[in-house]
Amino acid sequence: MSKNVLVVGGCGYIGSHCVRLLKQKGFNPVVLDNLIFGHREALPKDVVFFHGDLGDVELVSKILSSENIEVVMHFAAFAFVGESVEKPLKYYSNNVEKTIRLLQAMRDCCVRKFIFSSSCATFGTPDELPIHELTPQAPINPYGQSKLMVETILKDLAEAGQMSSAVFRYFNAAGASPDAEIGESHDPETHLIPLAIDAATGRRKSLKVFGTDYPTPDGTCLRDYVHVDDLSLAHILVIDKMVESSGFIDYNLGTGRPCSVKEVLDTVELVTRLKVPYENASRRQGDPPLLFADSSKARTELGWDPEHVDIKNIIETAWEWHKKYPSGYDDFVQHQ
Repeated sequence: MSKNVLVVGGCGYIGSHCVRLLKQKGFNPVVLDNLIFGHREALPKDVVFFHGDLGDVELVSKILSSENIEVVMHFAAFAFVGESVEKPLKYYSNNVEKTIRLLQAMRDCCVRKFIFSSSCATFGTPDELPIHELTPQAPINPYGQSKLMVETILKDLAEAGQMSSAVFRYFNAAGASPDAEIGESHDPETHLIPLAIDAATGRRKSLKVFGTDYPTPDGTCLRDYVHVDDLSLAHILVIDKMVESSGFIDYNLGTGRPCSVKEVLDTVELVTRLKVPYENASRRQGDPPLLFADSSKARTELGWDPEHVDIKNIIETAWEWHKKYPSGYDDFVQHQ
């Protein structure tokens, strides 16, 4: 099998970490990214890069053919839950319509292996915990719905014998590469750990803790934080699985160790030795008290064994990145 893998959205947070790991494992990643949210600087200098959109069938077809691609990884989604509620058509257009065009290009070029970045948002507010692959999916926002729509399309393509797909539903991606060379750099930033670090360092006046009256030990929400490199590893491991078997396979990826908002803030203070200023705010609509994954299927079938399972270790990697590049890739460019 060819080692050439097209990584769509490979300049983004998770995509860029996956590109790095692909190279380390002996693959030849090729990246397509429109750079709306991605950062060209996040890629190794010798990676083949195409600036363009996943919905450009002509461009995608050219890349698939010229680069001898046999596997496509798709990370190029809009992922702001609140924005998806306000602008649903934007999310259905990019996350669903353009993904269909990507799949059409793959079909026309006879590329039949697809690895899709989905989300635990497809489960909405589940009635049972931990969340496993058979937990009913009932998204409560357009972002989660757009991911579930693509999953449904992939199941139909597998049933028709036209595509083999692996779907990964992430929980809370976090952290940075342990060598602090690439990390999290979003604008706007919505993830708790970088927000807390920015508040601790004074780049942000404070952060808001949404809800302190949940039925949890300290009153704040509990979430499952999984290191970005561990997520990336699962994408590499599944390639061999897809060689052995065809069809549709799905995996939930998390540590299974939920951590509360206050625990995250306390750990950021411990790691940085800085105070995290915050203010309490009312609950956000649709935020469940507790979400965490049962990832035993990925562990059993893929041999996936997360290395960074302790929240302190995850935050330490994030802190090293933010300490080195406090303005993200704007600082990164200046260091080159």
